[in-house]
This record gives sequence, structure tokens and C-alpha cells, in this order.
Amino acid sequence: QVQLVESGGGLVQAGGSLKLTCASSDGSFSFIGYGMGWFRRAPGKEREFVASISWSRRSSSYADSVKGRFTISRDNVNNTVFLQMDNLKPEDTAVYYCAASRSRGSPSSPTLQDDFGTWGQGTQVTVSS
Repeated sequence: QVQLVESGGGLVQAGGSLKLTCASSDGSFSFIGYGMGWFRRAPGKEREFVASISWSRRSSSYADSVKGRFTISRDNVNNTVFLQMDNLKPEDTAVYYCAASRSRGSPSSPTLQDDFGTWGQGTQVTVSS
């Protein structure tokens, strides 16, 4: 079963930065044509949308809570997706998940969990105050 694998999580102080990376777990899944997204689940909370990017990179979407601080990008040649997280806050502490859209070729950047069909196992991000 194709899965995605996230890396780059860790412990950082408030105001610091981290860059998350998402790739195919076995290198067999091509990201071409798929919208890609990042979600997170904080302790005791539901998983929520963070950011997404269309396959063409022409469209991106962000949760209000991360706008201006997080940047999503992708490298379609190397099948990787990134989430640059700057000015981190303690409330950003969560497990971050990468996901690929169910459909291919859409010009939009999906934001609903039901729009995504392939998920990673998550990487922990902890921001200390």
C-alpha cells in the first residue's frame, strides 16, 4: 500500500523554524497531478487542515492560524512536498501529516480531509514556550 512519509519534525523554541518534508515511502508514488496537503492533530483535538498546494503549484491554501508564518511548496521532479514553518508558537505543537488528493489534475488546492486519499504516518512537532 502506497504511503507517504514525513520527516523534519522535532522540538523547537517559540519563534523558531522547522521545515517538514514529505516523500513517497517506497519511491513508487508519483506526485504528478495530485494536490498535496498538510494537516495536524494537536493533543486532545481533531485533525485539522494546515496548508495545501495544487499539482501545478499555481494555487495554495492556508489555515488562518498559519497564514504568513507557514509556506507550502513542492518539487514535482523529486516527488517531495515541503512545509516551511516560521515563527512557531506553542499552539503549533501537533503531529503533522502529509496527504495526497484522491483525484488528479485539479487546478485547485484542496482543503477538506475527504479530498485526500493517501496519508503519511505523521511527524511530531513540539514548540516550547
